[in-house]
Amino acid sequence: MGSLESGIPPIKRERQQHSLLQRNRSRSFLFKRFSYIQWICSTCVFFFFVVLFQMFLPGLVIDKSDKPPWRSSEKELLPPDMLVFKERGVLSFGNDVRFEPTKLLMSFQRDNTQQTSSNGFDTTAQRFGFRKPKLALVFADLLADPEQLLMVTVSNALIEIGYAVEVYSLEDGPVHGIWQQMGVSVTILDSNRASSCVIDWLSYDGVIVNSLEARSMFTCFMQEPFKSIPLVWAINDETLAVRSRQYSSTGHTELLTDWKKIFSRASVVVFHNYLFPILYSEFDAGNFYVIPGSPKEAWKTKNMDFPPKDDIVISIVGSQFLYKGQWLEHALLLEALRPLFSGYSSESYKSHLKIIVLGGESASNYSVAIETISQNLTYPKDAVKHVSVAGNVDKILESSDLVIYGSFLKEQSFPESLMKAMALGKPIVAPDLLNIKEHVNDRVTGYLFPKENPKVLSQIVLEVITEGKISPLAQNIGLMGKTAVKNMIALETIEGYATLLENILKFSSEVASPKDVQTLPPKLREGWSWNLFEALMDASPNNRTARSYEFIANVEGHWNQTPGDSTKSRVVNDDSFVYEIWEGERYIQTINSKKTQDDEELKGRALQYQGTWEEVYKSAKRADRSKNDLHERDEGELERTGQPLCIYEPYFGEGTWSFLHEYPLYRGVGMSVKGRRPGMDDIDASSRLPLFNQPYYRDALGDFGAFFAISNKIDRVHRNAWIGFQSWRATARKESLSEIAENALLNAVKTRKHGDALYFWVRMDKDPRNPLQKPFWSFCDAINAGNCRFAYNETLKKMYSVKNLDSLPPMPEDGDTWSVMQSWVLPTKSFVEFVMFSRMFVDSLDAQMYEEHHRTNRCYLSLTKDKHCYSRVLELLVNVWAYHSARRIVYIDPITGLMEEQHKQMNRRGKMWVDWFGYTTLKTMDEDLAEEADSNDRRVGHWLWPWTGEVVWRGSLEKERQRKNVEKEEQKKRSKDKLDRMRRKSHRQKAIGKYIKPPPENANVTTTLLNADA
Repeated sequence: MGSLESGIPPIKRERQQHSLLQRNRSRSFLFKRFSYIQWICSTCVFFFFVVLFQMFLPGLVIDKSDKPPWRSSEKELLPPDMLVFKERGVLSFGNDVRFEPTKLLMSFQRDNTQQTSSNGFDTTAQRFGFRKPKLALVFADLLADPEQLLMVTVSNALIEIGYAVEVYSLEDGPVHGIWQQMGVSVTILDSNRASSCVIDWLSYDGVIVNSLEARSMFTCFMQEPFKSIPLVWAINDETLAVRSRQYSSTGHTELLTDWKKIFSRASVVVFHNYLFPILYSEFDAGNFYVIPGSPKEAWKTKNMDFPPKDDIVISIVGSQFLYKGQWLEHALLLEALRPLFSGYSSESYKSHLKIIVLGGESASNYSVAIETISQNLTYPKDAVKHVSVAGNVDKILESSDLVIYGSFLKEQSFPESLMKAMALGKPIVAPDLLNIKEHVNDRVTGYLFPKENPKVLSQIVLEVITEGKISPLAQNIGLMGKTAVKNMIALETIEGYATLLENILKFSSEVASPKDVQTLPPKLREGWSWNLFEALMDASPNNRTARSYEFIANVEGHWNQTPGDSTKSRVVNDDSFVYEIWEGERYIQTINSKKTQDDEELKGRALQYQGTWEEVYKSAKRADRSKNDLHERDEGELERTGQPLCIYEPYFGEGTWSFLHEYPLYRGVGMSVKGRRPGMDDIDASSRLPLFNQPYYRDALGDFGAFFAISNKIDRVHRNAWIGFQSWRATARKESLSEIAENALLNAVKTRKHGDALYFWVRMDKDPRNPLQKPFWSFCDAINAGNCRFAYNETLKKMYSVKNLDSLPPMPEDGDTWSVMQSWVLPTKSFVEFVMFSRMFVDSLDAQMYEEHHRTNRCYLSLTKDKHCYSRVLELLVNVWAYHSARRIVYIDPITGLMEEQHKQMNRRGKMWVDWFGYTTLKTMDEDLAEEADSNDRRVGHWLWPWTGEVVWRGSLEKERQRKNVEKEEQKKRSKDKLDRMRRKSHRQKAIGKYIKPPPENANVTTTLLNADA
């Protein structure tokens, strides 16, 4: 949690209060015309009770040590329902309470400093602003409540300053229509599949999750590749904080740990009250943030009426924190209110005027203290009553006629108790603290008095209560306050969210920066959007607190279903768990059937002729030689063998599983070992190519790395004539091939309808990053901070060893489109040629960026830190290669399967750089690099090319052939020597003897063994 800093030392404040108390007491007694002796006696008696109360009040221990009083006791600052947090040693308040999110503020400052620093290259990064920043709002439901009103108001403001907003909810509700009226897209998610990832959250620049009930959505946000998305979690109630106190004692430690993981996943946890960070301190991961303000109080009291009554009730409320010296403030206030009872005595007093002091604990002796103070101030009996805060605030305020704020503690936001009183239409009286007078106009929406002079409070109260009733002026001021509180702190809330998003969101170069929140029109800044909710506020009431408790109870119930095995109860309804059970059962059946088959085969072998030892030895050696050529094939691989095409889907992390296909035309490529799908025959990229054991290159190359993994000794994993790739994000955007399009594509590649062609189905002109449909190089610049052309120019110069390159390979603007998102199909032979070109291109690109990017995580292709630096340039590389290597480029509609050739070859004449991209040129360059890598004098330092695939040239092939010949000769020699040894041993061996069958007529003759030499 952020730091809680103390302001003015309390010791000075207590001295001021004592002097103030003495001064006002003297004036009070002089006003009543007491004699000098009576004044001295009363003063002595009062201070006697002060000392007595100091000894008996809870937590108010007289500190005789040299430590400052704000360090003497910690429990004294907390209300009764928060003492458990002090017992854990979590918090320590001083005289003035201030919450500072230190870690977050430091990270914001550090990020801003890094953004303004140089990127280390001789280039200038640019922002193009082709699209708006996108935000996703996630709700548990769309019921009408104050939280929905708050987010609708904030969203209206964010849309006005340039954000695009989309809403997702687990349940539908009446607010659905309000969002649609605002022009916001609303998607209702299946609550049974909330834990699975069905949305491509990478399409959004940030996500705002509202309420604890949306907990199930965090299952997706805690998986790759969605772990890095900026996530704001707004929590509006204290339900979990109250329930979590029991988890340790009831054995729910695993549930507590699970909640802590969820809290730590959020980039920022937003509270709308400065008390909540304290209540939720058990889950603090250094990401707590407070944006004060909520329309909750005004919502609750909008249509509330109060019956007339005869008595007058004055309520003294205070801060939500307890602190040392609060009893002195109550004493001062009661002294200032004493003139109201000047005409009454204990015997003649009737109960038409009451003072209720809200504060302290229900189980403490604070009530005795208040009663003793009132008696000392000669209040009539039962005129002053103390009521504890817990569970009584709303009830007391509803029955009050005048509310006095009796705390001089400086806080960061407007007191919630005053906001409740104003929402009820009660006239309020408060000290002129900075956080109060910012929102209360004296004698317009409330009464203010200087905290140094409580005598003014006496005058105000005498004006408010005349002839035993609340004056008409005070009633009008109460109504004005009710109107003012309706939209109070709305501006601070809107600005708080806008500032927070500005600090945590990192926009790519094609995203436009939002406007300053100060440019908002006053209509959107200065109030909540009540007009949109007028028709819903009288509908069936929604008790959000009850729903929260019910949700927390359901979560606890799931964890209690299987004692000692909480993780199983968490995924009991998860489809992946059922699939794992089915896979396990199938595995057991396979083992049993294999064992039965082996037993039957062993029985058959017992009666078979085994042959001589020499025959058995030859058979074993033959099997050993062919062992490396044989491997087990599952059903999917066997089905793919007869197909002309296999489409590979690169993925990283469990969050992508729901977007991958599971039938034989497709095969997954797991870029990380941890996130591979269980029970599937996916290819492990890191085992195919050790380069991807390094997270740096796995992230920098992205899906492009799958090309290198597949092409490395490609004949071992891919034996189809055609090869394709499809991004899982294309499936998430519903741009993957339909069954009709798949059949059309298969027919085209079987018949070679377009020859050696590149087929693609995700168009650049319909990409969300390119709403203006910019041409190829302009779009490439937009997504690479304006440096795409520079990167291509520098890379090609280094790749081809050219000093000057005046122009880039032309990519014409002829009305046709290009491929994006790595979703295309090529002949396998052409794919190998493309990878040969790509390896050299990536090596040259890496040579100019690696040092700076690996050290600082910054490159000139991004405006901010970006671990996926190379991926956006490489995303468009296949278009450059296909166009200038004279391949046909064909677009296939992913829905209908209709095909249309793009950039026809007859129109390319004179524009293609065939000499640069021809096979002969590339093969010569590849062999030169391979020869250098295979030699003893290879280049010194970092060199990526040898790690991206096979190192093959004529000399290496000759070396391999010679090595195999040597191994073959050595194997023959070893076999011949072994056979010679066996023959020599057989010649030395002599016959032991032979068996002679006895004659049948002589039954008594025994079996005789004759010596072979006899």
